[in-house]
Amino acid sequence: MRAKIGLRGIAILAIVILISVIGLRGGKISAKPVKKPEAAQPDKVTKACIECHDQKKVAVDVSRQWEASQHARNDVGCMACHEAAENDPDKWKHEGFIITQAPSPKDCGNCHDKEAQEFENSHHSKAAQFIGSLDNMLGEIVEGGPAANLGCKQCHGSILKVDATGVPIEGTWPNTGIGRVNPDGSKGSCSACHTRHLFSRAQAREPRTCGRCHMGPDHPQIEIYEESKHGIMYASFRNQMALDSEEWIVGKTYIAAPTCATCHASATPSLPVTHDVGARISWTLRPLFSKHQENWEAKRQNMKNVCLACHAQTWVNNYFKMYDDAVNLWNNKFAQPAQNIMDALKKSGKVTPTPFDDPIEWTFFELWHHEGRRARMGASMMGPDFTQWHGFYEVGKVFYNKFIPEAETLLPGISKSTLEMPEHKWKNGLSPEQIQQMLDFYQQRYGQKVQ
Repeated sequence: MRAKIGLRGIAILAIVILISVIGLRGGKISAKPVKKPEAAQPDKVTKACIECHDQKKVAVDVSRQWEASQHARNDVGCMACHEAAENDPDKWKHEGFIITQAPSPKDCGNCHDKEAQEFENSHHSKAAQFIGSLDNMLGEIVEGGPAANLGCKQCHGSILKVDATGVPIEGTWPNTGIGRVNPDGSKGSCSACHTRHLFSRAQAREPRTCGRCHMGPDHPQIEIYEESKHGIMYASFRNQMALDSEEWIVGKTYIAAPTCATCHASATPSLPVTHDVGARISWTLRPLFSKHQENWEAKRQNMKNVCLACHAQTWVNNYFKMYDDAVNLWNNKFAQPAQNIMDALKKSGKVTPTPFDDPIEWTFFELWHHEGRRARMGASMMGPDFTQWHGFYEVGKVFYNKFIPEAETLLPGISKSTLEMPEHKWKNGLSPEQIQQMLDFYQQRYGQKVQ
């Protein structure tokens, strides 16, 4: 009987036995059946929090978000973040527990010490310092406090205050501004980028997360990014970005496109992750005059190292040279002359010390705070339309056709030395040859004369 089975039968029988013993999964042999990972089992306190919130239908989604989070998978429950000490200024006695309603970077730093220290050293953590600026004067006084509470302070951060029972006071809360000043003395809000209670890596790497604050007429980084080739590639290949990957290194984990995080925070083949978003920024583009940051050469090299993950050395060097030239163009051609004129107007008493009570102060503010920033930021992030039409074109239009005429009305002759600068000599008139060249171009290109 056995002889009749033959070699072929023996082989088939062996395969059947092998399959029954060790199993096949997804085309691969597996010694044991693979089980699905077990759901996170919350500790007793966390379980009590979830049950109470679910029963009372209060912030139910918070529990669902936590259950899906990395925190839950690592047994990090409610009290790990919310527990407060008896002497904490923001302690709140709640259902038999002492907690804080607004965990701070100091709380997060109990587990994420490196990240908390880097964030504390960053410009982000100091964002609430705008409270003494012209921007805040516009928000708090010219516009009004309620506008600032739900406007400026939602990005920059408020000074979070609590009442005698530890409950946050309206007007200062809710607020997850990046530079929020917390009752425990720490600055910032980790959930500005890692929204509670998922605290997702993927969300922090998503450009729109940064775009919540970095947008609009005075700092349109998200619009510039979406215009750039970087943003176009991200939109085209987002499904290849591995945004939730634990290891996220450009050129290794993903190659499709860079995001804001790629350039400013995330790891590269030669740089570690950092929560100091200024560690790779060489210029500060916010104020009237752009200036180099402290240790700017090292920071510039850090950013070049990011670029070199995708671009060649010549490309990178030439780009940064063009970027520097655009920044210096703004500083020298427009910013310094405009500041000189404003100083002269104030010295002569034509402009009062009170900000924004003279029309030319609004013109000057928007010249540098809106148009000038857009031009420089467009150049920094390779957004040609923001460099040109939303940027330097608007700078030129406002400078020559609004700012200079307003200054001349207040103090005739004040702009003479400015317009004698080589950069502005075109205002004295183009040569006949230059004019004819333009007329000929339009005639040849469009068959009509330019008016």
